[in-house]
Amino acid sequence: MARRSKIISGLLMSGALLATSLGVAGMASGADNAPARARTSAGAPAHSAHQGHTMAPSTAVSAEDRDSDGFIMAKAPVTGVKPAVKAPPHRYFHEFQANCSVSHTRPDDPIVYPNQPGKSHDHTFMGNTTTDARTTTDSLKRGNTTCKAPGDKSAYWMPTLFKGNTPVLPVGPQVIYYKAGVTDYTSVRPFPEGLRYVVGSPLQSAEEFRRHPGFVEGWECGDSFFNVDIPKNCPTARDVQLNIRFQAPSCWDGKHLDTPDHQSHMSYPTVKPGTNDNVCPSSHPVALPMIEFKMAWPVNGDMSQVRLASGAGYSFHYDFFNAWDAPTLKALVDHCVVGGLQCNARGYDETHPEAGAALDENYELP
Repeated sequence: MARRSKIISGLLMSGALLATSLGVAGMASGADNAPARARTSAGAPAHSAHQGHTMAPSTAVSAEDRDSDGFIMAKAPVTGVKPAVKAPPHRYFHEFQANCSVSHTRPDDPIVYPNQPGKSHDHTFMGNTTTDARTTTDSLKRGNTTCKAPGDKSAYWMPTLFKGNTPVLPVGPQVIYYKAGVTDYTSVRPFPEGLRYVVGSPLQSAEEFRRHPGFVEGWECGDSFFNVDIPKNCPTARDVQLNIRFQAPSCWDGKHLDTPDHQSHMSYPTVKPGTNDNVCPSSHPVALPMIEFKMAWPVNGDMSQVRLASGAGYSFHYDFFNAWDAPTLKALVDHCVVGGLQCNARGYDETHPEAGAALDENYELP
């Protein structure tokens, strides 16, 4: 408890400014699936979920935080695991998609500001339709979902995009990849129930955003790529949309479902010295699926008034709160990620029809 008290004290001090800045309310797969997106160098120290900023410590705690210390422990911790370092047979793809539509917007964040309705900047929620400031694992399990797979009752959210003062919402199912972030894709296991984390920070600078290990191609619009901020102009054409792809950390400490900064229980893989292999650091040895948001907003033309609720384009970040039906998630992870396939939301790889699908025509377990 003494160690936790010191951590929380430090977070409170470093997070004071961030608490003010957070404010109150007023992607088909590409050829870059390789896990080297972690962008670490051989021998580099393990990346935390984000370096340079922590999320603001909340003045309220989740109902799942039994002793109100900011730590939520896993019901079934994973211990005695060493980072997987073997290189299995090469498979270019090891992924499946969770296709989830926008359900609602709300100035809530049940991870950063639990039980504080209206405390956050505005967020766009996908997946679970019940997500709000009072969300818990149990409330998500009782909710409904906009994801194609009924078993995915997880909550996904990001800052709302505005053009002027008008919200612009993604249309239709958005692409949320579940990939292998480590070279040994056979070591990836499903998320533990109730795991939650924040990817990136609303306070990150443009340079921090560009150098973030989750950065893929930045903001895209038409033929404009690798933009750190939202482009000021995009081609005016029916099929042109604003896009971004951003990857989450995929190595877990095996103990915590959440920590006071909502990030330090997760880590990005690092490159094994002397190789090009991505492995989990010893501090976070458990390989989980790497989530990658691939979001698209129906906006183009003059983009000078386009912004995020959290600020400039480089303030982009997102949250994930796992509430998958455990057998459904395991079937998809085992069949597609561990199996080295490129699957759709059914767990079906069109280039390998002989492998079959993990789910039936209704996106449920057969």
